[in-house]
Parts: sequence; structure tokens; C-alpha cells
Amino acid sequence: MASLSLSFQQPSVHSEMAVSAAHRLPVAESLTTLAVHRCPLSCGSTWWICRNFKGLKLRVLQNLNFQGPKRKHDEKFEFKMLQIEEIDQLLDHSEAHHGRQDLQQLSAVTVPNESSSSSKTQHEENSLPDQFDKSRRIETPSLQTQALGISSQRRPPFLSIAIIGATGELARRKIFPALFALYYSGFLPENVGIFGYSRKNLTDDDFRSMIASTLTCRIDQQENCNEKMEAFMRRTYYLNGGYDNREGMSKLRAQMEQVEGEFVANRIFYLSVPKEALLDVASSLADNAQSQKGWNRIITEKPFGSDLQSSQQLTRSLLLKFKENQLYRIDHLLGRNTIENLAVLRFSNLVFMPLWNRNYIRSVQVILSEDSALKTPDGYLNSSGIISDVVHSHIFQTIALLAMEPPVTLDGEDVRNEKVKLLRSIRKLETSDVILGYCTPASGSKDSAKFGKTMPTYFATALYIDNARWDGVPFLIKVGRGLNKHRVEIRIQFRHVPGNLYLGHIGHNSDLTNNELILRDVPDEAILVRVNNKIPGLGIHLDASELNLFYKDKYYAEVPDSYEQLLHDVIDGDNHLFMRSDEVAAAWNVLAPVLNAIDNNSLVPEQYEQGGSGPDKAVYLWAKHRVQWTDD
Repeated sequence: MASLSLSFQQPSVHSEMAVSAAHRLPVAESLTTLAVHRCPLSCGSTWWICRNFKGLKLRVLQNLNFQGPKRKHDEKFEFKMLQIEEIDQLLDHSEAHHGRQDLQQLSAVTVPNESSSSSKTQHEENSLPDQFDKSRRIETPSLQTQALGISSQRRPPFLSIAIIGATGELARRKIFPALFALYYSGFLPENVGIFGYSRKNLTDDDFRSMIASTLTCRIDQQENCNEKMEAFMRRTYYLNGGYDNREGMSKLRAQMEQVEGEFVANRIFYLSVPKEALLDVASSLADNAQSQKGWNRIITEKPFGSDLQSSQQLTRSLLLKFKENQLYRIDHLLGRNTIENLAVLRFSNLVFMPLWNRNYIRSVQVILSEDSALKTPDGYLNSSGIISDVVHSHIFQTIALLAMEPPVTLDGEDVRNEKVKLLRSIRKLETSDVILGYCTPASGSKDSAKFGKTMPTYFATALYIDNARWDGVPFLIKVGRGLNKHRVEIRIQFRHVPGNLYLGHIGHNSDLTNNELILRDVPDEAILVRVNNKIPGLGIHLDASELNLFYKDKYYAEVPDSYEQLLHDVIDGDNHLFMRSDEVAAAWNVLAPVLNAIDNNSLVPEQYEQGGSGPDKAVYLWAKHRVQWTDD
């Protein structure tokens, strides 16, 4: 076939004026009609056409003395264009050897963004032509990919998850069942390895038998359950780390590397260990077990210190070994669907957004009561008891998500930024607004008391947020164990209707004076809105009714366990439900007066009997702030 060729002469002044007058449209039209420049059409591919068309266009613009717009990063752009031109020259030499198919594959590679790394060593430049050896084409990156610093690794990264303290109760009852549920549901990759690390002398088979009894398939997903369980067990390994953590972590790294092979490997370490051993385990892990060819994420259990000073010391020690974005401080109560739904209700429903402030909301109540007093292992408690175990993390994080300003995006760091602003706005607690209690066995009970007077199992207070949105609105908190109800809910009580026309029909019925939004987690997860309405019949008789959404009636899928939700977030790198260091410090700062009073014995917990409603003094706390405990 004939080939087309064009030549250009230096344009005269008249020709330049003609081009300018015509806005260069003839040139643009002619460019779209030209296919190749000094290249037979039979030589190959559309890639050759595009490459030569690019060169033709540049030569035309140069002859027209065309000045393009200024680029923000001229030097980087020019360097990258020189790289591409150098690659094009190498491709010219390789075309004769490898034909049209290789060039089409190379032309499909996308040039990275300005922020991508585009530097390469002299050794890489000299070795580029060797990458076209056909026997190595599958295993090695393509020439453009390697030269521009783009990874052509098509295999997904290997994921290693190590549970340190794998034979403990928490790991057996919660962590391994959650990991299996994620694997069964397809949220773990097939190239995953689960590594149990402990001090017990077990084989892989012994360990698998131990955790097998705790694994179950979802009620609503029973297909291929046995096959999935066997596949999960094949990916589970055990290591006796011994009593030297540094040596043990080196062994763990070697075992991981053996299982991971040549894959790019990401690693998650779940430190399910007593707080006394946390720093030594974390330090040994950081120095001896982290992946060098992927990211590393560290999960630590609450409590995050016992006061401001101890938490800051713990934070400093961890940040000497890890970056902040590697740390995931987990509180399983924050993995509940009700907590995840707070932001959805607030920021995706127009009916609530304009009401979410002091002008319409009279009070907010956060209630967590358990009917068992013996739920938390002794090793995780200290003199502050339920304050460090529940109030500092779960309750304060719930209030932060409930009351924070809208974040810029749903990115974890944007959400955390707003949470810490809210926590810093909370007024320090006054001891006169705090009720503490400790649980004792019920009369005639065979249970022995595990909680002493210095270990509170009940906490009630009213706190205030000093900002424009919430000024003057009391946030009432009631948290207790060994009570007569098992209840977890948030109650948002709205103000009176100004100039209510039906005030005469309400009388002294306080239930009819305020609307309420109730976000219930236990029992029976639900969203309830209490409204006033007329009872059918003659005359006007008002009644307070609930518009309800019960999850068990609306949604037939089984709700994931909170550990399952939070582990899924760690794998995805979503950290908005995990406390950042500044959030930990801000929460302890609010609680500092209470902890000081406990240490000085100026705030003494009141005794209450298991199965009761809590300390008697708590009944009068609402009267001081003119708010009634509506759950009573």
C-alpha cells in the first residue's frame, strides 16, 4: 500500500495570520484525517498510528509556534514525557522481534498520575530491552510498566492474620468465629492465612480441633457449610511462641513467609493479650514480625489505659514502633449496627437534620444496662472498673458520633477529626453530677462477689457539650451491670410544642408532652418514634404511640456479630469506628476529675444488689437537671 508523507515549511507571516483568523480549524480538520507519517499501513497496529499521529501533531504545533497552557509541575511533566519518548525508542527496536500483539499490549498501559513514582535506576534502564525475551514475558512486568514504576503484579496480595493469644477465651469465642463468618461470606480472600500464636504446646491439628467447636455457619446461609469450614481450617496454622516474645515473633515471621510464598503480603496482628503484656508483645512484633512487602495493621483491645497519664504513656510507647494509621483500638460495642446507623440517620434523612440541635432537642439519654454482673474478665478491669471498660470508649464514642458536626467526607480520618472536636468540647465532669455504684450478690445467691468497692460496676452522670449546637442540652448517661434489665438504647427527647393547642387534653400525662426518637439495640433492635395522636371515637382523647421499625420484622438476614463488622473494617482500612490517640486523650481528660476523686476516696461507690435498678441516688439525678429517666 502507498504511504502518506507530509513536509512543512516555515510559515510566512501571511500564513500565520490566515491560521489565526481561521482559529486553526483547517489544521485541526486536516489532523483528524491523517493516519500515519512515513509508515506503511501494513506495518502493524493502531498503536503505530497513534504514536506517529502524536509526533505529527507535535511537529505541526511546533511549526505554528503554538504555546500551550502553563503546567503546574512542568519539570515533572517534562521528565515523564522524556521517559515515554525513551520507551518509544526502545519499542522501535523491539517491534521487529515481537510483532503486533506485544505492541498492542504495551499500548494498553496507562501513564500514572503526577504523584506516582516515575524514577528508575540506571540498572533498570540498561536492562529494559531484555524484558522482551519471550520465555519471560508472563513472569516479568511489561516494558512500559517497569520503566514507569507501575506494578503489573496481577495476583492479589496475600493476607496474613495473626491472633496473639489465640488460645484465650476471647479468641475462641469471638475472633475465630468472626473470621470464619467473613471467610464463609466471601469477605476474606482465598489466599489468606490465619495464624494462632500462644504459649501452649499444640499442633496444627490440635489447634484446629480446639476452634472448630466454636465455628458455625449463618442461619440464613447454610449452603456448603462443611466445605467452607474445611477450607478455612486448611488455612489455619498454629505456633507455640514460648516465653521469649522476640524469638517467638521471629518464628512467626518465618512461618508467615513460608505460607505467603512470593506473594505481596499484608498482615494484621490482633493482640488479644492482657494489658501487662501488651507493650512487650507489640515491641517484639514491630521489630521481628512485620511484613516488608505490604502493609501492617495492629489491633489492640480496650482498656486504652486507666487514666490520662497511663494512656499517654501507652500511646507514646506504641507510636515509637508504629504509625498512627497502623493502630486499630477495638471496642466490640462500637461494631453494633445501631452505632453504624447513627451517621446514616443523621446525614441521610432531611426530616432529622434541621432538628439536630439545642433548638429542638431537650435531652439525650445513653443507656447501657446488663443483667449480669460478671461479664468482663478480671484481667481487663482495674480500680476504675466500668469507667475504663465501657464509659471511656463505648459511651463517649457513641456521644461523639451522635453529636459531631457533619464530616467533610465519610473517610475515616475526616470522621475522626469531627469526633475529636466534639470530645474536646465536652465540659469536664463535676463529681456532684456523678453517681457510682458497685454490685453485690442478691440475697440468697450462691454467686460470690467479684467486684470490690474500689471497682465501680455502675456509672451515671449528666454531661454538657459547650458548643453552639448543643449548649445547655444535658446528655444523661447510665451504665451498669447486674441490673434488672438488659437494655442498650439511645433516647432523644424533643422539646415541648410551643403554644400547644391540645395542652388541655394532655393534662398531667407527661408521656404526651414530648416526642421521642429511640434507637434501640437491645432487646430487639429497632428505631422508634413516639408521637401524639387522637384515639378513634367521639371526643378528643390523645395517646402517645410509637411508629416502629423492628429489624427482625423488616430484614430477614442475620445481623453480623460486632467483631465481624470491626474485623471487616480493619481489612478494608476503614478506621472511623476506632479511637485515634487524640480521641483517647480527650475522653480521659473529661473523666479526669472523677478518677481523681475515686483515688482520693472523695467519691465512693454506693452498694446495690444484683437484679435491682441500681444505686438509690441515681433516681434523683434527673431531677437536678429537670430530665426524667424515660426508660424507667
